[in-house]
Amino acid sequence: MFTGIITGVGRIAAVHDLGSSSSHGKRLSIAVPDGYLDDVGLGDSIALNGACMTVTTLDPAQQLFTIDISAESLDKTAGLSEEAARVNLEKALRASDRLGGHIVSGHVDGIGTVSRFEPVGESWELRVLAPPALARFLAYKGSITINGVSLTVNSVSDGPQGSEISINLIPHTVENTGLGSLKAGSRVNLEIDTVARYVERMLQAGAIPMPQKDSSP
Repeated sequence: MFTGIITGVGRIAAVHDLGSSSSHGKRLSIAVPDGYLDDVGLGDSIALNGACMTVTTLDPAQQLFTIDISAESLDKTAGLSEEAARVNLEKALRASDRLGGHIVSGHVDGIGTVSRFEPVGESWELRVLAPPALARFLAYKGSITINGVSLTVNSVSDGPQGSEISINLIPHTVENTGLGSLKAGSRVNLEIDTVARYVERMLQAGAIPMPQKDSSP
């Protein structure tokens, strides 16, 4: 589990094929800031742009770690196979940590497309077109994770191509995550709010009963 609070920005230092066909995944070497791996062990979970991955090798002296990503994960995510690309990093949540963002699973639900990223006053407005399948999970003042960053939705506009959400980014977020390099047309990983996911399932299964009138005298 994660919180959507980015703890570092890394870089994809190398991409290696794990096989010769499209059904094979890739091995990524990730370069990280100095000291980032000091409390990381083999098998630990680290989210890359919001996608939960497992550390397969560590080289603290070179500030590098590797992960193996399957072809299925590559197909369902964006920005995780491009050498030199910057990636948002978050280590898995510990029971003693503060929950500064919201509960994030690290499982990408869909890929959105940036429709606008422009300065507005001292902040930045980020607009993302989410696919139609995610529309019912997006709400005004609700939470969403974009490339691993926990953010609050300021507005939702539904259309035939999906739902466009608007988000306000403060300078700190732009400067300390990889979101600052986005532009119109960029593809981003989206994860819906975990609570919305379970509410949807309960509604589908009829598990949320309607209130009954009190028939007592």
